[in-house]
Amino acid sequence: MWIVVAVDVSDRLVGLLSARGEDLGAEWVDKVTGSLGGRVSRSEVQRELHELYTALVAALGEGSLDARGEAFGEVRALLTELSRNRARQGFSSTETAVSVFALKEVLESALEGEDSDVQAYLKFSSLLDSLGLYTMEVYTRTREELIAAQAEQLMELSTPVVKLWDGIIGVPLVGTLDSARTMVVMEKMLQALIDTGSEQAIIDITGVPAVDTEVAQHLLKTVVAARLMGAECTISGIRPQIAQTIVALGIDFGDIVTKATLADALRHAMRRSGVTVSRTASQAGGR
Repeated sequence: MWIVVAVDVSDRLVGLLSARGEDLGAEWVDKVTGSLGGRVSRSEVQRELHELYTALVAALGEGSLDARGEAFGEVRALLTELSRNRARQGFSSTETAVSVFALKEVLESALEGEDSDVQAYLKFSSLLDSLGLYTMEVYTRTREELIAAQAEQLMELSTPVVKLWDGIIGVPLVGTLDSARTMVVMEKMLQALIDTGSEQAIIDITGVPAVDTEVAQHLLKTVVAARLMGAECTISGIRPQIAQTIVALGIDFGDIVTKATLADALRHAMRRSGVTVSRTASQAGGR
């Protein structure tokens, strides 16, 4: 019985949307274009919504009102593309959903003053609500993917590995050090040891705001990984406040060399590499 009613309602909706398609489509484009504040051209909006309108009428023509059903596969595909585009363009979820919900307003306006088919409108309204929710779901997933990608890019940028001298590389760390970032540090440092043929690595934590037990464990794992590659690590940038915290927490760095500054660590690494640094006469006189 329900299927018969759904088919009947679908037929009436197809008749209405087909008979007044040009007018309804133009008004839909106007509403959506206005809601986007001119950041998307009217021609682009018209192309998107024309494809969506055509697919929507075709799906209704199959006698279905199930937004998640097979008949609406093309509609969902078009909404997925639209939602992803809006997310990448920086639009809000509300601005994105308007592209669907505006059609409800257009149809409501078109039915005013006529012998309205309330049942058909209510069914169509419910259908658009479902499609709008689907649009929001896709938008949210896309935004999460974009945020994750940006976070990964920032992590890469905030974890540089630089060559300080022949056989010596440095890893200046800035900001909070967590498990995910430690893995990036470890991978980049080990790869740099291979690429440069270095046997000395300096991990500078001058820009790390605080060192707790977890951060210390991350650093120790990185040092151990470097040792397995045949390299020696020196940790620099241990300020007085951090030194006090490490002692209070009872953290033991064992035989790992630690230095107060990057300059001290570089001198140590150069000595370990057999490099002799001496002052010139002008430098000595300038002290």
